[in-house]
Amino acid sequence: MRRISVLLVCAGIAGCANEPEEVKKPEINWTKENSTNMSKNIAEQEEIDINLYLGMRKKWKMTKTGSGLRYYIYESGKGNSPEPGDIAQIEYKISLLDGTECYKTESDEFEELLVDKSNVETGIQEGIKKMKIGDKAKLIVPSHLGHGLIGDMDKIPPMNTLVIDVHLLGIK
Repeated sequence: MRRISVLLVCAGIAGCANEPEEVKKPEINWTKENSTNMSKNIAEQEEIDINLYLGMRKKWKMTKTGSGLRYYIYESGKGNSPEPGDIAQIEYKISLLDGTECYKTESDEFEELLVDKSNVETGIQEGIKKMKIGDKAKLIVPSHLGHGLIGDMDKIPPMNTLVIDVHLLGIK
């Protein structure tokens, strides 16, 4: 029994003598240029995806803003447009380009959002300001105007374009 104990101790000491080699991490030379190029490539691919999506929906007469938001008012209202600081009352349905529905207001209910002063996506804020009370619109919100690189940590995955059907019910 004593010999076994001595052998185990010797084996343990011998095992410790051979420490594993240190794993070298590859050196990453990440620059502002690399980041810019990656963002540019993502935006170009997203643009292709949006154009393919809209190619199948020829009746949607989209207007593209300088930021990349596309909107189409398919039913016109007669009221005023919301301004920064107003509270917009809206009904909406948010989907991905593949048709996956992410969120929507319940029937006969609406959401209120503080225009330009809430945590609602930039693309929705921009689209709402293009509308008048009573308008119904389709918004195509590129990921950089939506939930970007991280998604919403729930139903909207990272780097996804949003298709939003929105109805501006009122302004307070």
